[in-house]
Amino acid sequence: MTQRILCPTDFSKNAQNAINYAMALLRDKACVFYILNTYDVSSYSMEITSAGDLEASRKKSVGGLKITYELLPDDAKNHKFRTVSECGNLIDTMRNIIDEKDIDMVVMGTKGATNSGQKTYGSQTVLAMEEIRNCPVLAIPEKTIYKEIREIVFPTNYRTIYKRREFQYLVDIAKISNASIKVVKVFKKEEDLDSDQINNQNLLKDYFEGLDYSFHSLYNNEVQTAINEFIRSRGSDMVAFINKKHSFFSMMLSRPMVKNLGYYADIPVLALHDYRSR
Repeated sequence: MTQRILCPTDFSKNAQNAINYAMALLRDKACVFYILNTYDVSSYSMEITSAGDLEASRKKSVGGLKITYELLPDDAKNHKFRTVSECGNLIDTMRNIIDEKDIDMVVMGTKGATNSGQKTYGSQTVLAMEEIRNCPVLAIPEKTIYKEIREIVFPTNYRTIYKRREFQYLVDIAKISNASIKVVKVFKKEEDLDSDQINNQNLLKDYFEGLDYSFHSLYNNEVQTAINEFIRSRGSDMVAFINKKHSFFSMMLSRPMVKNLGYYADIPVLALHDYRSR
């Protein structure tokens, strides 16, 4: 079945790199890539925004998309491309396109052309990972070049009851990459899993049946530090989590905790959602 991938771009190098990463990751899959650029005039009063200003913004968007299209590899035999130029807010436009085009996954860079060089994750990427609830978002760091994915880290505390459908794209990526999944639990002290945690761990075993997976226990008072050290020590290639309200990892996406996304400055982050029940 053909997958539909949405790739927002502001014509920055990071955005182009994210498109290239998505194409390499899905090189053997039949895909339609929707490459989106938005131009937003909401910061101006409509009374003082002339038709000429709007037309100039539209032409800049269309022209940038044409250049982006011309930069795409011409040997992507399994891939088709559509360019989309829209006037409006990026997040709202993405939501609409995801619904209208039945998008399977969003792939975007972590930092755009206007983001501060001091921030690993730009505001638009964080907003997308927070607010796009109707499909997964894969965020590609600025300098991450695609390589074969050997290992994906999935942190959990085994307290959240997940549904099988929430893991669909994690499982798909693991299958197409022949990657192993490392399920990581961080303890602050020596302790055993209780009966509810054991039950949820067993559910994960069912969900990952047929894949290469393993469970790992870490001990550290700082959850993010422990996970980061695990990733660095093993050279893991991706980290994935399910963004649910009140879940163990939902704090990673709250605005005051944006700095914690910097822990994953070198590898892609896959934000999964239970989008069918939103």
